[in-house]
Amino acid sequence: MDAVQLFRDQFNAQSEAEAKWLEELFRFVREHVWPLMSGPDPGPDPCCQTAEEGVSQLSASVLKRIRGKMSSTHTLPVSYRLVCVSELLAHQRLACVSNLSWSTNRERAAAEEAPGRRALPRAHLLLIGRLTHGHDGEWTLTDSGGSVVCEVVSPSPLWMGRLVFLPHWHYIPHSAPGQAQPEAGGYVELIGSPVLLCPGSVQGLAGSPVTVKEAAALVHKRVRRQLLSICGQVASVCPLLVISGTSFFFFALSDDTHTLSVLVKNSSSLWWAQCMSVGECVRVTALRVCGLMPWRGKSILCATEHSEMHKTHDQRRTSAEDTLPPTESQPGRHDDQSADRLKESRVISYQGTVTEVVSAGAGLYVMDGNLGLCLAYQPEVKRKLRVGDAVALHHVHFLYRPCPDFPPSMLCTCLRSTVRVTKFSAVVNSRSEPDRNCPDDGVLQRLLVEKNPDVSRYLWTCHLCSQLRRSLLPRVSPQCTCVLSWKLMELAFGQGQRHRRDIYTEMLDEPHTCPLTQYVSDSAQHQYVGLSELRESLQEDCWASLSLRSLLPPAGDGLTRAQMNAALAWSSRTLTSDPRHELRPGDTLRQRPLLLVGVLELPSRTSLHTLQLRDHTGAIACVVTETTQEEAGGQRAAFNTAWIGCLVCVLQFTMVTERFLQSNFPSYQHLDQHKFITHKHSSVYLQFSQKSIHILSPSVAMETHLCYKEGESGEEEKEVMARKRRREDEGPEPSSSSVTATTCVSVVLRVQQKNGVMWRVDEEASFSVTAAVIGPVATWGRDPKNGPMKDFEAGNEKKVTVVCSGASARWFPFLQPGCFYRLVASGTRDAGVLAGNSVPWRSQDVTLPVRSDWTFHTLTRPLLARACARSVWAAPFTLSQVLDGSADIVCFQGFVSDRIILNDRTKDTEHINIGVRLTVCDQSGRSIHAFLNFNHNTYPPGMLPGNTLLLSAFRRRVSRSGRVYCSNIAVSSVAVVRVRDASRSDERPPTPIMHLAEWTQRSCTVGRVKGHVVCFLFMQLQWKCFECESVYTQSACSGRCLSSSAVFDCTAKLVIEDGTGQAHVHFAGALVRQLLALSSPQWEGLQRALKARGHIQVYPRGRSQECDDGILHFLLACVHGVNVLFLTCSRESQAKEEVKRLRRGKRDFLTRMAPTLKLTCLQIH
Repeated sequence: MDAVQLFRDQFNAQSEAEAKWLEELFRFVREHVWPLMSGPDPGPDPCCQTAEEGVSQLSASVLKRIRGKMSSTHTLPVSYRLVCVSELLAHQRLACVSNLSWSTNRERAAAEEAPGRRALPRAHLLLIGRLTHGHDGEWTLTDSGGSVVCEVVSPSPLWMGRLVFLPHWHYIPHSAPGQAQPEAGGYVELIGSPVLLCPGSVQGLAGSPVTVKEAAALVHKRVRRQLLSICGQVASVCPLLVISGTSFFFFALSDDTHTLSVLVKNSSSLWWAQCMSVGECVRVTALRVCGLMPWRGKSILCATEHSEMHKTHDQRRTSAEDTLPPTESQPGRHDDQSADRLKESRVISYQGTVTEVVSAGAGLYVMDGNLGLCLAYQPEVKRKLRVGDAVALHHVHFLYRPCPDFPPSMLCTCLRSTVRVTKFSAVVNSRSEPDRNCPDDGVLQRLLVEKNPDVSRYLWTCHLCSQLRRSLLPRVSPQCTCVLSWKLMELAFGQGQRHRRDIYTEMLDEPHTCPLTQYVSDSAQHQYVGLSELRESLQEDCWASLSLRSLLPPAGDGLTRAQMNAALAWSSRTLTSDPRHELRPGDTLRQRPLLLVGVLELPSRTSLHTLQLRDHTGAIACVVTETTQEEAGGQRAAFNTAWIGCLVCVLQFTMVTERFLQSNFPSYQHLDQHKFITHKHSSVYLQFSQKSIHILSPSVAMETHLCYKEGESGEEEKEVMARKRRREDEGPEPSSSSVTATTCVSVVLRVQQKNGVMWRVDEEASFSVTAAVIGPVATWGRDPKNGPMKDFEAGNEKKVTVVCSGASARWFPFLQPGCFYRLVASGTRDAGVLAGNSVPWRSQDVTLPVRSDWTFHTLTRPLLARACARSVWAAPFTLSQVLDGSADIVCFQGFVSDRIILNDRTKDTEHINIGVRLTVCDQSGRSIHAFLNFNHNTYPPGMLPGNTLLLSAFRRRVSRSGRVYCSNIAVSSVAVVRVRDASRSDERPPTPIMHLAEWTQRSCTVGRVKGHVVCFLFMQLQWKCFECESVYTQSACSGRCLSSSAVFDCTAKLVIEDGTGQAHVHFAGALVRQLLALSSPQWEGLQRALKARGHIQVYPRGRSQECDDGILHFLLACVHGVNVLFLTCSRESQAKEEVKRLRRGKRDFLTRMAPTLKLTCLQIH
């Protein structure tokens, strides 16, 4: 009878299934367990003479241990199968749990303990093997077929090297979320103590140990070749480090007064790190004293090859100071609005459960639902934390509000901290969406080790990385996203000067110092927002936060119906990206500075005047200005096509929302009833200048531009780029009959004038530019883009009209007067395509239509030939030249000081036809009105007060009163050359102080004047009908109107002189109250008193006359108190000089009488 049959008969199997199970047990022990008996375990009874008897006894021991862990001991676990390690790793693809002692009810209860999550599926598998230590102190389970990594909650040193049976365990394959690295394979989590199959040898402890205090004295003396045995309480266990191929870790032993650190670097002792728990008492033998050179040569205890570690039963509790809950240490609640404060972290201990994995690769988790955990400052471990893990943290840093994107309370671990999993998660973690978290490849942690930034910056970078994965284009790899996020952090915060991280000081020094000891709590960190979210938020907020009364002037309740609805027709809302410049309550996106990332693109068909900034979520229009090539620090509209395709970051910008409203409100009291709004729409765009753009990934053209930019690169870099271009240009020339996709022809143009965009009959946009072709057509083997201009590209100039229509009209924002461009036609060698077409009725005019697949490349001055670089562009007119000149068509530049909407109310279409009157001024204070009608042209964004505009091809006109103004024609265009800088308050030209005599000789529209009041000419106060503007008496209109609403209107006119001349000044509305120096109650009382009679007119020249009218007497008294005034006025249209006949005696004299200077008061100082 063989040994298998003997073993089966020995246990009296009650069924055929049990008999087969016993046979499988015996064969498994013989094949996979018995070969391990050469280890330190004594094995079976020494009396056994044969291996079969030894296998039989070992199998019996295994069966006894298995039955001891079963809930029912009278049967065999026939549903369970013994599995070897190699089979487990090869065939178990799903995470599972095996628990021999579970009943069906207990399994159901375990599933209910994880609400909202799926519990690990149960597998009926049994594991047997020897516990050994592997690479870098890993605990492994080994049998004859292989080994698997074991994660143990609180292992005992007595388990190492022993033959064990595992009744309770989890298996996590490498394909499961939250697992070890793929190259490490799956791993086993022991959720209970293993069962020792064979008794171990009794190990005696030689000598009596010394206390920590006694050992500290011996370490100080540093006796050579002396070995110490120390007993103490574990104070800390530092993480395992690998430096230059050497693995080591430190742990500290303490007593009531002293603390000693111990270095363990022997590969046979690295497994101690998992056995030690803070607060336990251990005994370590054979320690020697050595000098640690990286720690300034200080003495330290070091484990030797003969050292052993044993746990004692004298276990103490950690001190109360180390177990404070985080809720008791939340400093700074009262001043959490401080913008930038340096805080001290607090060292505590904490126990909790992982409830969310924010980013395992970045070491970020959430515990107990509201407490952040950052493990990034410790080395990356193979076993990542999973949702449901119970974790004990010792010597962890508590930080309050280090980053506004994370929970207010954060726990961060350093190299002194101890992280222990006290209970493994029993749930299956759902694989996180790839766009939620930053990549789990450790890129950010490697950058953290290399750069050593502040923890608040690291947290901000991790949050930004997760957002960029969702909003950037899909082709951007996760690793590039991490590096890009780090670069953005350095742009937003600056690189700063951080000290090099000293790991030995961090782990060993007292008092403890590390990068987490101090941190910056900044509630105003930059906030990244996707472009689609930004656009939608601006569109929603522009109407949700709108108060119609706020759009009216201070005396808005005195406007008539026509005036009020006209004032509501257009309004704008500007928000700066930095709330420090302009803080308004209720702005949802303005609590923190904003940061945008996207690719600059050509405009779409719906917005041809501006560039687009696009990310994966959407796009938004942008008004961009650049630095001019002619004037240092000067600005002009965007002209460099190298920006197309660049991935950029914009830190400083202005968000503009223009609101267009058609309304028919019957009175001021009805403004809260939106049913009177007949149509409304809004336009959203951004404004920023080139200095606010930071290039993250340049286009090929931008790399060329930056290389050849003056002062940006050295001669060596230029030569490298030149050789690269030379190799490209000297490539094989295609034959005359061979045309490849890279073959192209080009011509260089200098734009002289650009016309505005017009809509053709077929609803396609079209515009044209007048340019000079400065050379012949060149043929290329590949697209030259914006490479340096060759000498053969220059030659005789000829004039041409370049027409862009349809898809080619998207080049409108980049083509600017005075700039050079290379027009490239790809896929052809025919030079005739760029020759243009002659206009039959104009023999000198040549028209060049641009096809949709042709491209323009800007040639900046460093890229031009010498002859072209010396060419001078005719600058636009100044305001003085426009006002004093006689040209019919003018091009001028100025600062927009005022804007008035001129709506065409006869139209009732979805697209409102609007007209605009702009008041444009220069630094001298002279100004001019420009009238724009957009019935046939597209509406250009950026025409806002505070911006500087270039108005091209405007017609200069003279009014009947002799005043000069300008109006647009079909080919007129408007470009923004400088955007308003919210951080500068001195951009607007100051209002000049004028003498009255000089004002008649100058064309200045607005000025400040100071003078004495000569006399009041008249003053009129009246209630007038809201509809027909007739006098309103009591509660009825004096006209035929049946309106029941009235508004109060007041005007005054007086004469002032300043010693050089006199002027008539007109006051209206609230300025009359300010002129009379009346308080608000007095003004309201005057209105009530006047309502019965309806109106009153005052002519105060006869000031000494007596009157019985109380209101008139009161007003005359107020007028008498007005003496000296300091006003800001605008000049009204002046009448022409009059020739008057004067008679003196018998003679008549003809003389020219200068018209009276008439002013309208805008402000009383």
